[in-house]
Amino acid sequence: MIGILAILSVSAAAGMRIALPLLIIGLLRSDLWSQVPLLAAIPPQVLIGVLTSWSLFELFGSKKLLGQRILQIIQLIFSPLVGGLLAVALVKMANLEMSPLWLIGVIGGLLAFVLKLVQVGWFFRLRGLPIWVICIEDIVCILLVLFAFDAPKNGGLIALMLLWIAIRSSTAWRKWYRQSSQVSELK
Repeated sequence: MIGILAILSVSAAAGMRIALPLLIIGLLRSDLWSQVPLLAAIPPQVLIGVLTSWSLFELFGSKKLLGQRILQIIQLIFSPLVGGLLAVALVKMANLEMSPLWLIGVIGGLLAFVLKLVQVGWFFRLRGLPIWVICIEDIVCILLVLFAFDAPKNGGLIALMLLWIAIRSSTAWRKWYRQSSQVSELK
C-alpha cells in the first residue's frame, strides 16, 4: 500500500510540472537517471541541461499568460508520458515488488493526465491562472516528489486529495459549461 501511495505522489507531481519532478529525482539519486526508462539512454550532462532549462521555464514562464498557454499545451501532451515514467522509475528505485510495470506506468500516466486536464479546463475558464495558484502548484509539486521517497503516506494522501479536488472541480466546470450553453441558446 505504501508503494501505491508513493506512485500516486510522484504521478501527481508530473500532473503539475514535467521537468521539475524529473530534475529533482535525478539530483536526489547518486546514479542520476539510470533507473528511469527512456532517460537512462541520454547522457546525464545533456539531461541536466535540458531539464534545468525547462524547469526554469516552468517556474518563471508560468507567471505570465503567454507562458501559461505554452506550458498548458506542452504539459497536456507530455504529462501522461512523464507520469508513467516517474511511476515506473519509482518502483525501480525503491525496489518495490509490483508488477506488471506497464500497468503501473498507465496508472501513473492517467493520474498525471487527469490532473493536467482539469487544470487546463480551469485555465480556460478563468482565462489564466492567478499567480498565487501557480506558486502553490510549484511548492506542492516539489513536496510531492520529496514525499514520494521520504514520506509516501503523506504524499499519497495529498495526491488523493488533489484527485478528489480535480473530480469536484471538473463537475463544477461541467455545470458552468452547461449553464453557459443554456444561456446562449435562450439568446
